Amino acid sequence: MKNTALWLTLLLALARAASAQVTVEVLLERNQFLPNETMNAKVRIVNNSGQTLHFGKDDWLSYSIEATDGFVVIKNGNAPIAHDFDVKSSEVATARADLSPYFDISKPGGYSVTATVRIKDWQMQVSSTPKHFDVVRGVSIWEQSFGVPQSPGDHSEPEIRKYILQQATFSRHSELFLRLTDGGTHTLRLLTIGPTISFSAPQMRLDPASNLHLLYQQAAHVYDYSVISPSGEITKRQTYYYTSSAPHLRVDDTGNIFIVGGERHIAENDLPSPPKYIVPTNDIPLPVPR
Repeated sequence: MKNTALWLTLLLALARAASAQVTVEVLLERNQFLPNETMNAKVRIVNNSGQTLHFGKDDWLSYSIEATDGFVVIKNGNAPIAHDFDVKSSEVATARADLSPYFDISKPGGYSVTATVRIKDWQMQVSSTPKHFDVVRGVSIWEQSFGVPQSPGDHSEPEIRKYILQQATFSRHSELFLRLTDGGTHTLRLLTIGPTISFSAPQMRLDPASNLHLLYQQAAHVYDYSVISPSGEITKRQTYYYTSSAPHLRVDDTGNIFIVGGERHIAENDLPSPPKYIVPTNDIPLPVPR
């Protein structure tokens, strides 16, 4: 019995020594977020233990978020993780997840997120250093309630939703966000629209199908035009340059919305995606070996 206990103690000591060479780190896109905003987290697992780590079908990775003011953060579920893979010694593995659907971090304040990796073969777990972040209030600069279009022949009372355009400043740069609510306080979607000049005045119009047309200045001579559906999907995105005049939204007699002024610039992030052109070259083909 004494030998068995000594052997188990030795194995546990070896496992602890090996686990000290496994480090876990949480990385966030930035350290400030709006309430309900997508919060993409990366977990880096560095294995310098000299052994191969195997992660099977068990829940080997978990996240926890705590509020610095003692507010209890409600957990709504577990973020999805990969299964059945190995991390050899000297290798680095990275797990990615959007944490916002799984934690209620809608209250402004300070928070910290910690990732814990369970190594089943060693009966050990390794936790990261808590990563601090803040949830801040965005400034609402425009809002509009609207009815969701119904199918033909449906004359029932329409569902009411609301578009709320918000602006927030993160580390000296401003971002525009569009919050889609149920007409009240419940957020259905929160979209990151893009960077903006803080003193610019966005232009907003709703078309007959309740799509939101948004034109705003994202840089000195660059404008972004986006169309957002009542379900919160960005269906169109285009870039315009200031030329002899700035671009503006216009509406015709039938309610169709279009842009006048400026000059359209084809960009990689256009929606729908721009066609891919094959650039012709004058290269002389190499001779075929004989």
